[in-house]
Order: sequence, then structure tokens, then C-alpha cells
Amino acid sequence: MKCFVTGASGFVGSNLMHELLARGHCVKALLRPGADERGLAGLRFERVPGDVLDQSLLARELAGCDWCFHVAASYHLWLRDYSSMYAVNVRGTRNVLEAAGNAGCRRIVYTSTVGCIGRPANRNGEIAPATESDIAREDELSGDYKRSKFQAEAVATELFQKGLPVVIVNPSAPVGPGDVKPTPTGQIIVDFLNRRLPAYIDTGLNWVHVRDVAAGHILAAENGLPGQRYILGHQQGNWTMQQTLATLEKITGFPAPKVKLPYWVALGVAEISEGIAIFTGKTPQATLAGVRMAKHKMWFNPGRAVRELRLPQTPPEQAFRDAVDWFRTNGYVTK
Repeated sequence: MKCFVTGASGFVGSNLMHELLARGHCVKALLRPGADERGLAGLRFERVPGDVLDQSLLARELAGCDWCFHVAASYHLWLRDYSSMYAVNVRGTRNVLEAAGNAGCRRIVYTSTVGCIGRPANRNGEIAPATESDIAREDELSGDYKRSKFQAEAVATELFQKGLPVVIVNPSAPVGPGDVKPTPTGQIIVDFLNRRLPAYIDTGLNWVHVRDVAAGHILAAENGLPGQRYILGHQQGNWTMQQTLATLEKITGFPAPKVKLPYWVALGVAEISEGIAIFTGKTPQATLAGVRMAKHKMWFNPGRAVRELRLPQTPPEQAFRDAVDWFRTNGYVTK
């Protein structure tokens, strides 16, 4: 297939590029000028310089493509001005999906986030992982990133209802090789390796190998039902942060932090950090959006993707081993 990929230099996007090319597909990648292309080293594909706000470029470059993967997003938990985030995440999504539809793409895969899925329910003291049928309420959208992605997913649904073959995928918390930036979840591993993680918040995430997420995008193009959402996660990946750190201790031999930070203390630290950031312009070490997200265990059930897409289920511990090896090999560990 001839594929068009946005966000190709990002963590999920670069792993998707590797998977597509390994499977023999022909790929065009939209790359912003100055994008960090380390995750694409050694790959042979057609580069398209530009961004998702350029409608004429999108219309021209998507012509003749069979599949479109819209992975690009502005992912920040703090900005002085969020208008650029909404422009990229909401208007950019409309631009890409409409251009793909006009170009006659057979499948358009939109990369959303589990942040658009409703919170897991607490039933008799036990957490029931959320599924695709759970819709996030307004009060669950903790921060502008989640709000912008929620609005973008609404655009994807609207365009499906107008006849576009849009399939929505909602990755949980990917880990593994190629996290160049690194992402906020990858930063947890980097901080652990550099002994810069003195305490933790009692939260929970659904961990999944990034290569499984990349494969899930391709499987969504091959087998996904248009208009459907698919959680790209791991059925055994719902871990508390304590379990996560214990796994890192097992892999590395470094002791996991024992101090569990109370939520109100973490919130106070984030408020101070953001206050300082307003004056310095530098990204705060702790963000209010991040702490508010951590208040709830974000556990999910990817059963539909496993059943309908045959989503791979690489053990989460292997994902962490691969991530640790990659960060060590690529110079992220200074201690």
C-alpha cells in the first residue's frame, strides 16, 4: 500500500514507520522543518516538508495514497499559550482527514489517546478497566492537551458520519525503543536510571510495548471497522506506579523509591513549578495537568483490539527492558 504518515518523527510515529517499511509498504512522511529525525535513521521513505495546517500541501501529497495515518499531535502538559496546540490538534486533524477523504484513501487511521476514554469505574472497591464505550466527561479532561484531543476525536467521528473511512485508535502508555524526546512516560524511566526519582505518586497506567501500538495502527487499517475506537494497550498492563517501579528495580538492580508523595503535596509542587515557569518560560518540572491525571488510575481493557484486530501482546516487562536498553545505548543515562 502507498501510505501517508503525519507525526513520523515522534515516538509512536517513528515506530510505525519502521513497521510499515518492514512489511513492504511505500511511505510518504510529513515532517516539520527541523524535526528530530533520529528515530527514522536508516529508513528509506519519501519526505514531505510541511505541517498539518497547510491544506494545499496535504491535498497535493495525499493524492494517490491508499492509507493515511494521522499520528501527529502537539503534546504538552504546560504551555504559556495553548492556541497553537488547539490549532494543530483540532484544525490540523480536520485538515488531514478531509484531505485524505478527498484523495480517496481506503482507510484513514486517526491516533487519539486513552485520555478521551472515560475513567475506570470503581465497583465495590475494585477498579474496572475502562473500555471504548466509556466516554470521558468534561470534568475528566484534566488539561488542555486532553481537551484538544477530545475535540479532535469529535472531528474524526463527525467526518466518519459524513462518509469518510476513519478508524480511531486510542493508545494507552507506550514504552520501548525510539523514545527520542523522551515522552513523559519515557522520562519516568530516564529519571529512574539517573537516580532522579526520589518519590512517586500513587497512580496507575496501562503499559504497552510501542511496537505493539505501531502494529495496531496497521492492523486498524487492514481490519478496523470505520467509526470504531480501539484501545491499543495490554490486557496485563494495568500496573500501579509502585508495581512499575518494582519492575524497573528488577530490570536494573537500582532500588525503587519508597516515598509515596501525597496528592496534595504533589499538587502544591506543581502550582509552584508552574508559577516559576510563567516568569522563566521553561517547562515546569511538575505540571498541574500531569498531577491531576495522576490522581486516578488510568486502567483500560484493550480486549476489542485483541479480538478484532489481533493486537500483539508483548509482555509489559519486555517493553520496559527494551526501553531501558535503548536509553542506555543512546546516551540518556549519565550516572
